[in-house]
Amino acid sequence: MKVDILAIGVHPDDVELSCSGTLLSHIEKGKTVGLLDLTRGELGTRGSAEIRDQEAADAAQLLGAKFRENLGMADGFFAYSEENIRKIIPVIRECRPEIVLCNALDDRHPDHGRAAKLTADACFYAGLAKIETRGKDGQLQERWRPSAVYHYIQDYNLKPDFVVDITPFMGRKLELVKAFRSQFYVPEATEYAEELNSPISSKSFMDFLSAKAAAYGRPAGFDYAEGFNVARTPGVRSLFELF
Repeated sequence: MKVDILAIGVHPDDVELSCSGTLLSHIEKGKTVGLLDLTRGELGTRGSAEIRDQEAADAAQLLGAKFRENLGMADGFFAYSEENIRKIIPVIRECRPEIVLCNALDDRHPDHGRAAKLTADACFYAGLAKIETRGKDGQLQERWRPSAVYHYIQDYNLKPDFVVDITPFMGRKLELVKAFRSQFYVPEATEYAEELNSPISSKSFMDFLSAKAAAYGRPAGFDYAEGFNVARTPGVRSLFELF
């Protein structure tokens, strides 16, 4: 299924934490969105891969995504390799996104930066005609290269190259994050294990997400925003496209 934006995260919940407000904003404008997780997050302190699978499906439905897939790479130990690049390419060619959003270029979790390069390079190689892949129907796929790859900002407070206004969607973003009931502060959920604390499971973490979005939004005059970095300088045809 073709989509306008493909959002890729190495762990289920990366997308919800870092760019779901942007996705909600674009869905509101009529754009279509697909989701791709590289791993099942099986090394997470809380929950299990099976619980994360259901949480990811619930979040995708709440978001309004056209699909969510998981490539089943090894959480924590996936490699930057030809094998893993070749797992991503067919998804890109199948859904033919104009824009790909993916993990931070540099971050506290070592998986994030490694996934950023893996994903960005897969976007490039997906445009090479001599790399042959087959779709789910077994047919040879046509090459496809997204027009842009943008890296959402995660735990580190990186200086963004641009920000997206998510002010009307901040509340819904937090609800999407809370769909991962085993991971975040949802004490009434049966999946929530109080005895297993992690840096993201405290009540204050939700306040941190809002404060971070407010900090990114303020320089641009937005109440809340999500920040992005680029590896390739973007261009505009008019100064009036920049505000």
